Amino acid sequence: MATEVDTWTTGAQNDGVFSLQDQLGGEGGSYGAEDELNEAEVNGNWTPQEKALHEARLKAKAKRRLRKSSSRDSTRESLSEPSSIEPGTDPHSPKGKINTNDRKSRTGKGRGLPKKGGAGGKGVWGAAGMVYEMEEPDAKDPNYDESSQGDTIYATVVPELEEGELEKTVNPIVQEYFEHGDTKEVEMLLKELNLGPHRYEFSSLAVSLALEGKASHRELTSRLLSDLSGKMLSGNEMERAFDKILKELVPCFLHAPTLSMTLMLGQFMARAIADHVLPMSFFNRYKGKVDCDYARAALDRASVLLSMKKEIVRLDNVWGVGGGQRPVKHLIKEMNLLLKEYLVSGDVSEAEHCLRDLEVPHFHHELVYEAIVMVLESKGDKAIQMMVNLLKVFWQTGLITLDQMNRGFQRVYDELPEINLDVPHAHSIMESFVDVCFQESVITKQLRDACPSRGRKRFVSEGDGGMIKS
Repeated sequence: MATEVDTWTTGAQNDGVFSLQDQLGGEGGSYGAEDELNEAEVNGNWTPQEKALHEARLKAKAKRRLRKSSSRDSTRESLSEPSSIEPGTDPHSPKGKINTNDRKSRTGKGRGLPKKGGAGGKGVWGAAGMVYEMEEPDAKDPNYDESSQGDTIYATVVPELEEGELEKTVNPIVQEYFEHGDTKEVEMLLKELNLGPHRYEFSSLAVSLALEGKASHRELTSRLLSDLSGKMLSGNEMERAFDKILKELVPCFLHAPTLSMTLMLGQFMARAIADHVLPMSFFNRYKGKVDCDYARAALDRASVLLSMKKEIVRLDNVWGVGGGQRPVKHLIKEMNLLLKEYLVSGDVSEAEHCLRDLEVPHFHHELVYEAIVMVLESKGDKAIQMMVNLLKVFWQTGLITLDQMNRGFQRVYDELPEINLDVPHAHSIMESFVDVCFQESVITKQLRDACPSRGRKRFVSEGDGGMIKS
């Protein structure tokens, strides 16, 4: 448009119509020319050339105003963001203007992409050793695909055990523990169960079963509580368990508890305090503040045990030394005493009860051995018949197994030459005893045939020099 205006102006000046240079010489002159044109328009004296020139001037004026307004806006933006203009640069200069085609972010957040940090060149992204975290997929992302997120892992949820099923589940675990005595096995089984808020009741059920069982069961229960304390059962849960036992220790509990049961409960509490299963504050909280006679007797028993000096009594043996933990000499002494009492009283049931209380089924072969030795050292047939009846009862009730019976007889067979030094007629007595046992079905035919026999010994007094004649 500017080219058209220049061309037209030159032609008009040559025709002598007007001088464009005179009119554009200054800003006042241009406004004066515009006034003259306006008057000519009002009077209707405009020529077509003047009208075209006027329109060209209006368009050029509008462009100048647009340039000025855009430069003012860029100046304001540059002043509001002083960090985008270098110091000492004129904000009105072209260098201070912001390139509208620049894609660099002005918000200060960037495009969310990691920066190189000034490291590396073309084809390198970041410094050496720099590790970027994996981007977590967003489930709300429109491009989110659940099937492409890898394998789905399902966790096993164990339902919480109800209070009514607690006793049915815990009792078999405790009974089985009394057989194998492995506390780690019990701990593993408890981890598989979800006892929930009833976890403390495991301790109370274990103590209740131990009170109705044998001394070895009570010792195993004390060890179990000590091993589970702090791992599976907290100190607070242990206190709640014994608190429940004391509060429910009435005649309808534990099948009408006797005085011996209450004393054993006191021994349980004393042992638990000694093993740091229960704090001493638990005992002091109840001492002298209970109304139940059973609970008072239990607390008094615990108070007596705890008041003793450690040098005098060890609470580790509060239940005695049970089963295979007893010394072998002690077990042999107990079995000899058992057999001697039986030969005096003849009470088979009492002998069976004493043997069961020893809780050493793996050592019953010693009883068979001691019984046979007593027969060999005794005089008369009464001892033979009584011992045969005793072994027969033990065999029929299953108290002594076939293996233990065979081992006991075999030990006597092996030591018979040494026994014969003290008992000259040991071989003959042994043969008769074995025959009676076989007739009463106490031993097998194979064991009877294994009994050693001894030939007649020749003496020098017979005049043949001690040689055995053919």
